[in-house]
Amino acid sequence: MSSEIKSTRRQFLAGAIGMTALGGLSFSGTAHAEAQARENHPHIDPDALLTKEHVTDVLVIGGGMAGFFAAVKASDQGAKVILTAKGRLGASGQTPWARDIFAYYPTPEEMPLKDWIKAINTASHRTSNPKFTRQLANHSLARVNDLKKWGFFDSALYSKCFHHQLKKRKVEICERIMITHLIKERGRVIGAGGFTLDDGTIHFFSAKTVVLATGAGAFKPAGMPVCDLTSDGAMMAWRIGARITGKEWNDTTTGLLNAPAATWQRWRKDLARKPQVCGTDVEVTGELGLNYEVWKEGAILPGLPDADKEHKVKHFPRGPAVHPATGRDPAETKPNQKPKVHHAVLSPPFFAQGPPSGGAGAGLAPHNSEGLAPVDLNGQSTISGLYAAGDALGSCVTGAMELQQGASLSAAAVQGAIAGTAAARVALRRKSRFAIPPDQKITISEEILAPLKRGRGFSPRWVTQTLQGIVIPNFILYIKKERMLEAALAYVEELRDNHQPLLIARNIHELRLAHETGNMILNAEMKLRASILRRESRCTHYRVDYPRINEQDWDCWINIFQTDDGTMGLEIQPFNEGPAT
Repeated sequence: MSSEIKSTRRQFLAGAIGMTALGGLSFSGTAHAEAQARENHPHIDPDALLTKEHVTDVLVIGGGMAGFFAAVKASDQGAKVILTAKGRLGASGQTPWARDIFAYYPTPEEMPLKDWIKAINTASHRTSNPKFTRQLANHSLARVNDLKKWGFFDSALYSKCFHHQLKKRKVEICERIMITHLIKERGRVIGAGGFTLDDGTIHFFSAKTVVLATGAGAFKPAGMPVCDLTSDGAMMAWRIGARITGKEWNDTTTGLLNAPAATWQRWRKDLARKPQVCGTDVEVTGELGLNYEVWKEGAILPGLPDADKEHKVKHFPRGPAVHPATGRDPAETKPNQKPKVHHAVLSPPFFAQGPPSGGAGAGLAPHNSEGLAPVDLNGQSTISGLYAAGDALGSCVTGAMELQQGASLSAAAVQGAIAGTAAARVALRRKSRFAIPPDQKITISEEILAPLKRGRGFSPRWVTQTLQGIVIPNFILYIKKERMLEAALAYVEELRDNHQPLLIARNIHELRLAHETGNMILNAEMKLRASILRRESRCTHYRVDYPRINEQDWDCWINIFQTDDGTMGLEIQPFNEGPAT
């Protein structure tokens, strides 16, 4: 038996996924024992699983910074609050990896607020929403002061601080529960359903309002610890009629080429330090220049003469950083004005030595640029009673790029607090709640347990690996052109129509994987359709066939909604028609 056949799945992923995003290698055709449909022999009896019901005023879904503040502020309004998390409170999503939080101090030394908002909007090529940018600046210092008072900055771990404040307020914390369904009745959200990852108990939560703080959505890439972020919240919301925005944008986080699946080696130096507060320095990061360089000139490999040098792209039409039509920096500041707008140099990843591996955040968009489309500054979605905050809300605080260090964690705190307060006030005004209809409970329970009860089908692991091979390659997700996007979409539609309905699970862990795989397939379809529709290049969206910014036609966001026949519809929302105050 060859060494390739003997290699472990971790070794396989380290070699394959790491090169897929930058080098364009696809491994979807790899032989695998689970590639063929097989009989399912569950290790548990799905009919023996218990059901538990909860009643609350406000249900918060998500255990990161946004969910924490939503629960705190909703409780402070006098509402009964339940917080659920697929992982652990304070250790969910990207929150535990964030070490910087932004605060705007209104002092003479700082850039005037109106100039800072303008700098963000200009550097992001107008993709930022100035109303949410101003909201971040106005509330960030108060949220940082809350965290200082609660001891957040005293430890590199956030769980203790979060737990103490929620228990003090008697917020019920339900950890390790995967919410799979939002429940709507008479046009408004009335609760949610899901299951416990430990014993499979099905949970129903009846609530007057719901706050989604479920983070963004990745494709379980190697190189970044985001395997629990599978766009669960946005996909649940879309299924009940909410609009989703920002799916064409890309996160460009890099990993280590020699160990792309070793997330600890990539992030450990940052994880060891306590969080700190950042000031206002607008910096253009997250460009696609490295992806373009590899696509144009080949992979950056160890041992080559330029492997450890800074990577300066010669050919890339630098849409994300410099306006391609003029070649000028559109975010220039006045000579003595601080802070200045910097353009980060493309270099091997910080904390790492040697050449980078792309695609570490494959599937993610820049923080706050994807998620539920807001209708107001409270994070209210297009579904009555359903709010979102942080990376689950497409607020575009800094647009389709990451321009302000620490802004993502600060935005999660600010938006969580605002959404939690608004959700609580609405819930307290509603004297009664809609009970979850019994037939809906039966239907949801059947849908949750379907992979356990299915007699034959496909492993979610194999379907996920196939999906990764379709969408993660550099020439699909990052360096885009219509023909390749449409080809990838055809494959994703095949998974959606003929593989997702046949996902099977033998235990509770595989049941979780099956539901996550379904969400990732839907997320992939959204990303591809939005990327096909946006016929220009802007920020972290680059089209080879439309390599310039088109201000006349595409100064707009793209929203995705479910049509009456259940298919995916897309609409454009001009930048000047943002949410009402």
